[in-house]
Amino acid sequence: MKKENDNLDQLFEKFENQWDVQEMSSDHQLDFFNKLNKKQPKKKNYAVWAIAASILVLLGVSLFYNNTQKPKELKFASKETKRTDSIFSILIDNELIKLKEKSSPENEQIINDALKQMKVFDADYAKIIAELQKNGENKQIIYAMISNLQTRISFLQTVLQRIEENEKFKNTTDEKTL
Repeated sequence: MKKENDNLDQLFEKFENQWDVQEMSSDHQLDFFNKLNKKQPKKKNYAVWAIAASILVLLGVSLFYNNTQKPKELKFASKETKRTDSIFSILIDNELIKLKEKSSPENEQIINDALKQMKVFDADYAKIIAELQKNGENKQIIYAMISNLQTRISFLQTVLQRIEENEKFKNTTDEKTL
């Protein structure tokens, strides 16, 4: 401990003549109180107001664009086309649910391939619907739409049949080996 005190003493001795030891003027305290009591003019915070205005403008613009960009709904000219689409869509969804219920390690590759193919069918269907909305309903477009929907359903049914055949084959071979 004594060594530390010696080090501090040496440090103070080294800088002894360099200390600022000027006396304060006698009016120093009075000057301080005058500055303290002097009313400061309010600063105008233009920067704060500019930032707040910018934020409001950005919020307004984002709300405007979010409201105008609603997701496109399928617009069919006739109720029959809309009904056909909804019926087929329900059937396809049911077949997809059945397919996903059959999920197992043995069927994983078949199901993944089927889902990839369904994405291709979906992309084709999106093109057909875009054409339908662009040019209106005509026999060719309606036929292409129904054909795509039928192809998807029959494809899913075929995949489900293959999975069931594989499961039956596996069960019969397992029974024979016992």
